[in-house]
Formats: sequence, C-alpha cells, structure tokens
Amino acid sequence: MMDFNNIKKIYFIGIGGIGMSALARHFLQEGKQVFGYDRVSTALTRQLEKEGMNILYEDSVDLIPQEVDLVIYTPAIPKDHRQFNYFLNNQYLLKKRSEILEELTRDKFTIAIGGSHGKTSVTTLIAHLLKHTGYDCTAFIGGISVNYETNYLKGKNQVVVVEADEFDRSFLRLRPDIAVITAVDSDHLDIYGSMEHINEAFKEFASKVKPKGCLVAHHNISILQNIKNKKIITYDFSDESADCRVGNIALQEGAFHFDIEGGDGLKNIVLHTGGKHNVENALAAYCVARQLGIDLQKIRYAFADFKGVKRRFEYIIRNENMVFIDDYAHHPEEINALLEAVKTMHPGRNITAVFQPHLFSRTRDLAEGFAAALDKADEVILLPVYPAREKPVEGVNSEMLVKLMNNPEAGVLSKEAMLDYFSNNEPDILLTVGAGDIDALVEPLKKILQSKFSDIY
Repeated sequence: MMDFNNIKKIYFIGIGGIGMSALARHFLQEGKQVFGYDRVSTALTRQLEKEGMNILYEDSVDLIPQEVDLVIYTPAIPKDHRQFNYFLNNQYLLKKRSEILEELTRDKFTIAIGGSHGKTSVTTLIAHLLKHTGYDCTAFIGGISVNYETNYLKGKNQVVVVEADEFDRSFLRLRPDIAVITAVDSDHLDIYGSMEHINEAFKEFASKVKPKGCLVAHHNISILQNIKNKKIITYDFSDESADCRVGNIALQEGAFHFDIEGGDGLKNIVLHTGGKHNVENALAAYCVARQLGIDLQKIRYAFADFKGVKRRFEYIIRNENMVFIDDYAHHPEEINALLEAVKTMHPGRNITAVFQPHLFSRTRDLAEGFAAALDKADEVILLPVYPAREKPVEGVNSEMLVKLMNNPEAGVLSKEAMLDYFSNNEPDILLTVGAGDIDALVEPLKKILQSKFSDIY
C-alpha cells in the first residue's frame, strides 16, 4: 500500500489525457507539486497550467524536474518514449494510472462504471446526483462535466465514483462496492484479440464486486447469465423483464419527460441531455442512487439540473436555421445512438457528419460497422485517421470506409479542406464526431459559420 504523505513531487507522462488530468487535479488539490509531459498543447493542458501545473511538450530528458518522487504514466505512451525510459532505467517509482486509482480507492466505498460506451455519461451523472443531493463523493470522470467544468470532484466523505476503463484491462484493478456495466461490445481488439476475451474481462470486472456489493447492468448484456453469487440490478429502455425501465416518455421543448418504472419508481423526471441513450443512462444512475438510499425527490431535482458532459451531444450552435453538435462518438454503436438522437430531437432535417476515425486498429476491425452507421447521415465528410498511440497500418484509411459506404455524398477531406468547404456551404445540421483532435476544429468551424452566415443569427 502506497503512502502518499511522503510524496511531494509527481510527474505525469501523458498529463493531457482525460483520465490522467483528473488524477493530476486530485494530487494538486492534495498539495502536491504536479509536473507533466504531453505531445501537444490543448485547451485542457492550458487549463491545467492555469491551475498551477508545469507541463512540457518536448520529450526531452534534460527538461525533467529534479527530485521527482512519483511518475505516473498512461499505457498509451509509445515504448520508445525518452522520458519514460529514463525514469524506468533510473529506478524511479513508476506507476500506471490504473495502479494509482487502485491505491486511491482501496479503502473507500467505490462506485465503478465500466462499459464499451456510455460509461463517461453515466459516471458524470452519478457524480452529479451524489453532489446535488448532498450525499457527496469524490469523482474521477473521463469527461468534463458541464455542471462543474471539470473531470475531478473532491468530496468530504469516503465515497469515490470512478470511471473504469477497459483499455489495457485497467478496470480489473478496482474492487467496487457498486459496479455498473453499460455495454459490452467489440472494441480494443488490439488489446483483447477477440470478443470472447472482451466478455471474459467484463465477467472478471463483475466478479471484483465486493461480497455485499451490487452490480447494475444493462439488461441485454449476455455475460450476466454467467455471473454467480452477486446482487444484480438490470435496466433497459423498454424491456419489461428488466428491473428498471422507462415509462410515459415525451419530448417537450428539447427535454425528455419520463417516468422510471420498477422498484420504487419515480415519476415526472425531466432530463435536458439529448438522445434516448441518455435517458437509459439515467436509469443506471437512478439504480445506483437508490442503492445508496438517496431520497426520490432529491433525485428528481438532480436530474432536472443535469447539464451533461462536454463533447457528448454538446450543442455548439442551436437555432431555427442551423444546428451544430459536437460529440465524442468513436465506435459504430455510439455513432448509431448519436444519429438516432439527432433525428429524434430534430426530425426531418438534413444531417452533415464530419467524422475523424480514431486508431488504425479500430478503423480496420470495425470498418463495416462504421460504414453502416455513417450511412445514416445525409452527407459524410471523413477526416484522415487519428493515429493516437499507433503506427499506420497499410491499406487502413478513411478512403477504405468511403468504399464500404452506400452514401454517394461521402468523401475524405483534410482538416484545412474541410474548413474551406464550410466557408462556402451552409449545413442544416452539422455534427463533428470523433475521439481524436477533431475537437480543436470546433471553434474554427463555429467562427466560420457565424461569420459567413451571419444573416441567420
């Protein structure tokens, strides 16, 4: 067990990652000196610098601060990273992000949210319910909460809400009192190799729930039938055999109004985040809140105050003439949910989707799924694949996806060409979609649309 009291200076390799930055914020608020490295300066790293962290953007050993007590790294960094290898070869205390989360949650009441998709939204919503109702918690979130403008929330009790990432099997280090599994789909095949191994990992995650704990899971997850000796609560949008489901749903003035059926039930909920998938996410959060014994009326008020997560169905422009939504979707199922949500919220309108594929391996492994999902948009612009931690794979590119699509209004553009395109073309509904650096194009796009088509504002 680590003693953080003796650690004064911490260095993060990959500090700009959404999970890493939450940890960095935690240690800064604990009074530690926080330093770090990342490849490029982003809005998030610049915010971390404003908060008091020292960040380097050059992989140079000469720039490393003296007397570092602890080095925390993301498993996504390349094996030839100079700073990482320097720390490794010079016997520094070197820990993965998942190992630190294991230490920080070891003696706490832990609520861990895992799943192939939806986990960030559910984690944010659970953290908000606990904060808003006064139950309180500390939270490590894989996205920026709009309510709190951060991905880290500090609490005064011994409850921790943590997003449980399946990449690199990180989530298997946690021992939750309550676990949530939102979905189990094919992803991260570069790590797992097959769907069978993904299922095995999620079964193992479920087995980590403490003996008196509880698993909250989507009703359609096939691994549930193989989980023994655990209390399981299931939720589903409409399946009557689920423990918790939606009733009397209606869309009014851009918000979903609905009841929760099953268990204690809860009527007249208002949720302002778009998409039926977010209503389903609310079911998961409700199940957790009720397990904690939180008052129903307080839960209802908290739902009504929830403002969502940045880059999850985030409106950039919204008026009667034009809608611009930015979304983190980077898996076919997420793109399907996004397009269904847009069509529900804005029926009958023309949708232009700008999609940046994330990772060559994911693009290759899920190519047909991406093509089928993107075909549901009226017009599709694909940006080149964002490599993240990977080297290029021969024959795997955005042009490959276009060839698999049935949409004649699909093509590949560079970032610069895409911006030029919207200088001369006014979209009806514009979506920017992906988990790479496409978010850096949101503000330039917004400025172009507002300047070129200012007569509609």
